[in-house]
Amino acid sequence: MEVKVINVSGKETGAKVQLPDTIFGIEPNDHAIYLDVKQFLDNQRQGTHKAKQSNEIAGSTRKLYKQKCTGGARAGSVKSPLFNGGGRVFGPQPRDYSFKLNKKLKSLARKSALTYKAQENNVVVLEDFNFDAVKTKNYVKLVSDLNVADVKTLLVLPAANNNVYLSSRNLKKAKVITADQLNTYDVLNAGKLLLTTGSVKTLEEAFAK
Repeated sequence: MEVKVINVSGKETGAKVQLPDTIFGIEPNDHAIYLDVKQFLDNQRQGTHKAKQSNEIAGSTRKLYKQKCTGGARAGSVKSPLFNGGGRVFGPQPRDYSFKLNKKLKSLARKSALTYKAQENNVVVLEDFNFDAVKTKNYVKLVSDLNVADVKTLLVLPAANNNVYLSSRNLKKAKVITADQLNTYDVLNAGKLLLTTGSVKTLEEAFAK
């Protein structure tokens, strides 16, 4: 797939870049995408939720009334789950939600997500650029000139660039990552995927390994 390269002002540079079909033109695998996104979201969970059971509630263990002939259900102490303030039955306990996925499946999921973005014409390739200083207005001007200010954008850089990253950090609809941080969730969550000519080469080399 051939895409025109534009500059930070939103104008065509006359150059073109070839997006490899092995990355941006495969047969998408929806189940692989589901598993990779599920793993990404589960790994964000702290898993520190906790509800107290009957043995953890503070209170008397005295039996409230006799076992039989009361006309009501049998009851033990006030810590019973049947009473207000009692322990919770099968409440949540601290746990680890993370799970493992094979590298080949994760790679397939990312390729599938990139393919969907390419099929929807939501991939924009920029020439490599840098900001002279950390200024949010520089990044605001960038997305404005590219006519993507109203949609979520994911900018993928070939390597870490603090000036660009810090300039975008205060913007809700903008996210900047490096090529080695690319993940299925961020690709699908973005309305427009912004790549640079350098990041296209980096992705091609990474997926070729």
